[in-house]
Formats: sequence, structure tokens, C-alpha cells
Amino acid sequence: MKTLNQKNQQIEKPSLEYYLNLQYPVTLYPDPDEGYVAQIKDLPGCLTQGETLEETMANLNEARELWIETAYEANDNIPLPSSNDSYSGKLLLRMPKSLHRHLAEISEREGVSLNQYIVSLLSAGASLTAKQS
Repeated sequence: MKTLNQKNQQIEKPSLEYYLNLQYPVTLYPDPDEGYVAQIKDLPGCLTQGETLEETMANLNEARELWIETAYEANDNIPLPSSNDSYSGKLLLRMPKSLHRHLAEISEREGVSLNQYIVSLLSAGASLTAKQS
């Protein structure tokens, strides 16, 4: 049985170096004016820009370090890097029979599987959405 003191002990906080050594996924966007914009979505507000990829990544590394150091000193929560481990790539989808038939007929004419055809439609839609944002 734990004593009251054991229950009230706080879990030891990882070191600043631990957080600085985490590898966060980076999103790069071409800047319409010139250069690039880079963002670490796991660290809200952590983004920067540069004229070249090298400059942009160097700026982002500095922004990441400053973000983590500031959050650490303020005892704020520092999110761990996200991963794709929670996504299997499989999706069960229900649709009307008429839509299923329509998509199957088109995929057959195109000479691809129904799954491949649906993935191509989703990819095209995702590309349009990304360009609009």
C-alpha cells in the first residue's frame, strides 16, 4: 500500500535536452511571393520562412528550439511528436449502391481497381483543398 507521501510525489519532468532531441514532422509550403514557409504543426505557432530550403530549415530549427525552451521554462505542456502509427491506411466506407455501381463502372473503363480509382479521386480533392488553404 502506498503512503500519502508516495501518492503526492510528482512524476519527474523530462530534461530540456530530451525535448530538444525529439524529431517533429515538418510541413513545407512554397511561398507564393518567393522562398518557403515551414511549420511544425505539433508545436502551435511554430513556423518560419526563408528564401531557400536550407535557410528555411535552419530558421525552423531555431524557432523549434526557442518554442521548446520557452514552453519548458514556463512549465507549459510540450506535445510529443505526432506519428502516422495511428493510421492503418484502411477505411471502411458505406455508400449508396448507385454510387458504388457508377464508380465501379468508371474504374473498369479506366482499367484500374475500384480502390485505386477512389484513392485517385480523394488525392485530387486533397490537392485542391491544400492549394486553397
